[in-house]
Amino acid sequence: MSFTRCLGSSSRVAGLSTPVRSFPTPLRSFSSSNVGRAESAPSAAPDLGTIQPQKRPVGGFRGGVFGFLLGFSVASAFASYHLLDEYKLASNTLQTSVEELQVNIQKVSAHIRRIEAVEKELKALTESAAGKDDVSRVRTEMKKLYDGLHVEFLDLKSHVWGIQQDVHSLSKKESSSVRVS
Repeated sequence: MSFTRCLGSSSRVAGLSTPVRSFPTPLRSFSSSNVGRAESAPSAAPDLGTIQPQKRPVGGFRGGVFGFLLGFSVASAFASYHLLDEYKLASNTLQTSVEELQVNIQKVSAHIRRIEAVEKELKALTESAAGKDDVSRVRTEMKKLYDGLHVEFLDLKSHVWGIQQDVHSLSKKESSSVRVS
């Protein structure tokens, strides 16, 4: 109360936009000693009543902090919502990609199994198939066999021809000597 009286009627208190009313009082000096304060204090101050503290409006600093916090929380909520939405989209895309990869892996595995089966059959056929040496040996044996059969055929043919000649000569002899009536 004494502080407002010393400032005068036209002064303003820092942070308040309205002037503080002051009551006309004699100027008092400011002293820092107990004695000086005791002398300057009026013994019988008139009771003027108490000043009701004025409701201060929300200041620029408090409003700025509140606005910043409110804006930051709204922006954070919006960003987290979109981040979560993008995360779900990326997760679904990744899941789809993994499923397609599994299908392709199964196809490749089936192809590999078929290739292995064909390789097994090829190996078995290779082991059972004849090589060049086997073919040339069989060819030589076949030529020998064919030559042997040809010789036997010629022997048989000459033998049959001999029998035919004998039968023919006998038939001439008998026809001249034997007459059938």
